[in-house]
Amino acid sequence: MTRAKWEIVVVLLLSYGMSALYSVVGIANRLTQPTPLSQQTATLNRPLATQELFDLIYQVLGVASGLAPVALVVWLVWRDTPPRLGAIGIGWSDGFSWRKMRHEIAVGFGLAALIGIPGIGVYLAARALNFGVTVVPTALDAHWWTVPVLILWALRAGIGEEVVVIGYLFDRLKSLGWSPWIIVTAAAVLRGTYHLYQGFGGFVGNIAMGLVFGALYAWKRRLAPLVIAHVLIDTAAFVGYPLAISLFPGLFA
Repeated sequence: MTRAKWEIVVVLLLSYGMSALYSVVGIANRLTQPTPLSQQTATLNRPLATQELFDLIYQVLGVASGLAPVALVVWLVWRDTPPRLGAIGIGWSDGFSWRKMRHEIAVGFGLAALIGIPGIGVYLAARALNFGVTVVPTALDAHWWTVPVLILWALRAGIGEEVVVIGYLFDRLKSLGWSPWIIVTAAAVLRGTYHLYQGFGGFVGNIAMGLVFGALYAWKRRLAPLVIAHVLIDTAAFVGYPLAISLFPGLFA
């Protein structure tokens, strides 16, 4: 393989490619269990230590380790002239603009609604059809730092996935001669695969999200709206989960 291809392989093995492999093995393991998928659970944010201080330390370290591949990608694509990260759709060649930033924030909020609301329906349908597991967004104990840490985990997911799976892969695969729609499809399938731990509902739902995000990126070449939308979706899921349980215990508990 060429150096560029080896670089892609290494980046993916250090990030979401390895997560995809774990998820494939995980879903195979789940399917061999006597318990139906809909009666199995997947907890996203769980305590990492019995003592509060060490739990907090481990949580912060987990967030930091998940952002390490982002640092690697930034180093790989950085350019000495503005926009420094233009290759992955961050920054503007004519400088920062609040007007452009406000527009990208608005697009991010719109995307979050477009993806998040139907996503709840896909999740519930998958559980009803025994295609998906019960996803528990958080099982953390209530501490003063619980909500800030959950927001940090949402930031890790939003920044990490969009920078690596969209920004980086689109740039590198395009340089290898891949067509835009092949890249969109490949990135979406990767996104769905590393969410297989949620069952086939998570797989299908995240492929759909990946197709929408990938198509928008291929059109506009802007990464910030995708990151904003992803962070909003995960923040709503992580922080809003206790509220959802109290309001709809039959669906989410």
